[in-house]
Amino acid sequence: MLDASLRSSRSVFPLRAGMPLLALLSLPWLSGCEAPLDLRAVELQSGQTTQRTDFYQAMASNSQLTLLVGNHGLVLHSTDNGDSWRRQQLPTDMGLIDVDVCPDGSFIALGFDNRLWHADASAQDWQAHPLPSSEQMMTAACAPDGSWWAAGSFSTLQHSADQGQSWNETSLDEDAFLTTLQFIDPHQAVVAGEYGLVFTSQDGGQSWDAAGALPDEFYPHASHFTSLQQGWVGGLNGFIWHTRDGGDSWQRQPTGTEAPIFGFISGPHGLYAVGENTTVLHLDGQRWQPLPTPEQPLYLRAGRLLPDHHLLVAGGRGTLLNLELPKALAASID
Repeated sequence: MLDASLRSSRSVFPLRAGMPLLALLSLPWLSGCEAPLDLRAVELQSGQTTQRTDFYQAMASNSQLTLLVGNHGLVLHSTDNGDSWRRQQLPTDMGLIDVDVCPDGSFIALGFDNRLWHADASAQDWQAHPLPSSEQMMTAACAPDGSWWAAGSFSTLQHSADQGQSWNETSLDEDAFLTTLQFIDPHQAVVAGEYGLVFTSQDGGQSWDAAGALPDEFYPHASHFTSLQQGWVGGLNGFIWHTRDGGDSWQRQPTGTEAPIFGFISGPHGLYAVGENTTVLHLDGQRWQPLPTPEQPLYLRAGRLLPDHHLLVAGGRGTLLNLELPKALAASID
């Protein structure tokens, strides 16, 4: 439960049904496929690098480096696609709840204390940039033009075009949390949020228009859009909704699970969803098929597809899985 002493600029920070797991785990006091799946490394752990007290929240990579962020300012670095990791601790007790890579290869990471951290492509030295509003920010993205963006409570959007030296802030005038933010290209962007809100931009985030609404005021934990017309949104009860018409209508795609969906992972190997109880799903036509994983009561939230037909995923209690895709699946993607 969230402590009632956490307050926004308007009121007590609300505890609402479907609050994202990332928010809860970021507080400092919380620490079937046709072919069988071969697990290359079920839990990539060394006691000094990854720990059972780690709660991983987001992953991003440039051409040389993969970063994984989590609670208590944790940053893990890998230069070999997750085979080994180096641990880095930022000077904060607050969790890092999102991370993204910028066009120049540098990284931004959002802290639960409303600071946006920035590091160059080597991710060695991080600089903290306080965000201008006390509204709680929940997600961050680096736009194709290199500008930094964050979105959160009271449908607030903040962005900086000069690496945190100055900020512009706007609100979509909805008393709701924005939980996902994605730039599809330099002009097109999508945000989704509480009460089924979906807004799109066609001018790089300068203006936003309502784009339909998710059914039953669905609370989105994760979304992935390939265009302003087509996208997927996931959340509680294993629900994944799909639109082909820019949000005017939504179809629920079968997932075969009631486990909450916390993230999407896309790449040349297809589209995947990850969630509670080490759930990993692969989109097959209009249905989601499970990949075999160790049965554990742990969430998965972050990941990336690797070039050698492997899927790297991460989540709670130091969980790191490197999954080899079934050969039939890998062959169908090539």
